[in-house]
Amino acid sequence: MRHRRLSGVIVLILVLTSSLLAGCAREQDDGRTLTYWASNQGNSPQQDRRILNEEFEKFTARTGIEVDVEVIGWGDLLNKILGSAVSGVGPDVVNLGNTWAASLQATGAFVPFTAERMRQLGGRERFLETSMSSTGMPGRPPSSVPLYGLSYGVFYNKAMFREAGIEQPPSNWSEFVDVARRLTRPSQEQWGMTLAGASYTENAHFAFMLGNQEGAQLFDSDGRATFASPSMVSGVQRYVELMSEYEVVNPDDAEIGSATEAVGNFATGEAGMLVAQNSAIAAIRAAGMEDSQWGVFPLPVPEPMPEGGEAVRSHVAGTNIAVYRNSENKEAAVELVEFLTSAEEQSILNEKYGSLPVVTDAYDNPAFDTEALRTFSSVLADSSKQVPMIPNENRFETTVGAAVRDLFARAGTDRSVSRSDIADVLDEAQQKMRSGGGSTR
Repeated sequence: MRHRRLSGVIVLILVLTSSLLAGCAREQDDGRTLTYWASNQGNSPQQDRRILNEEFEKFTARTGIEVDVEVIGWGDLLNKILGSAVSGVGPDVVNLGNTWAASLQATGAFVPFTAERMRQLGGRERFLETSMSSTGMPGRPPSSVPLYGLSYGVFYNKAMFREAGIEQPPSNWSEFVDVARRLTRPSQEQWGMTLAGASYTENAHFAFMLGNQEGAQLFDSDGRATFASPSMVSGVQRYVELMSEYEVVNPDDAEIGSATEAVGNFATGEAGMLVAQNSAIAAIRAAGMEDSQWGVFPLPVPEPMPEGGEAVRSHVAGTNIAVYRNSENKEAAVELVEFLTSAEEQSILNEKYGSLPVVTDAYDNPAFDTEALRTFSSVLADSSKQVPMIPNENRFETTVGAAVRDLFARAGTDRSVSRSDIADVLDEAQQKMRSGGGSTR
């Protein structure tokens, strides 16, 4: 009888121990699942999920860490990050536009990449210096690190250029406008170029690039907005008048919300040129356009250059990756960042997305030695300018981007947009920014 009781006790202990261990295992498994907000880098969120999940299978096999990925469009990403920064409820890992790096660092939402953490990623020196320049405020450890390298360029349809008798790409802004006019045939539903007039991010980028070409200063030494200047008005005017004055852009483009949407117009031959980042390459290919059918040249600048102007053909563009301070899985999250910034994954992911590796040891892949990517790489290295790494930079994008969006909406309806109209909306945007307002809505 004693043995039976003892056996029963042992069985009970084993059952309880097994249940306890199973519970612990479940807790450990739950703790080893990361939530990742990824930006929409490809031609669709579905494509992004497919590409990323293929790579995360490797990561899980090596580390035991699962990754639950949600792909978020660029038009919603900033507001979603800001909302999570305020609430304290968010993912473990997130992508962000590198122009937002300082603004989001100021929220305190992200883990700093200290020297020790950078060593875990192979050292700061592995990363391209241009890309590292947009990872947070000067004098502080980066709150994000580069993931995908980007710059702007002008895609052009080679067949349409030949048909219009255009033998070589334009070398300055006047020639660029002339080429767009020669490509435009409204009766045939053919336009010189296409653009995303309803995208506040694209509009803000063009305001920055063209404004700098005109000699504009966005902020003073105290970080106060100073973009309601004649120089910035001139830069924005050059952009908007492509639709309102020169009529080389389809007025329907005022409703296009992203560069990815504009790719369709370019790939189907409805537009002869598209000004976009190199990430558009994946979408162009997915739309059925062969690499031999298109080329790329740097965004032209005025000639002669306005007083104080700079030959800025792109901002230092790109996508960064950050770890949330409130994550309960910080070390696992850093492991994911380490994986995604490894030479192997940088080569694989950037080849699939048409972007540029942000680490020097990933450039052995011949896929990055194409004429198009050499052009984008040269622009990023030699004629790009870093946006100001100050806390309120993101509000420049939302206020100015929305103001330019409204100008395109006006141009798309009656095509009448005067210089004073542009000055008025920029002044209103500047006042909103100085008073603490500004929204993408």
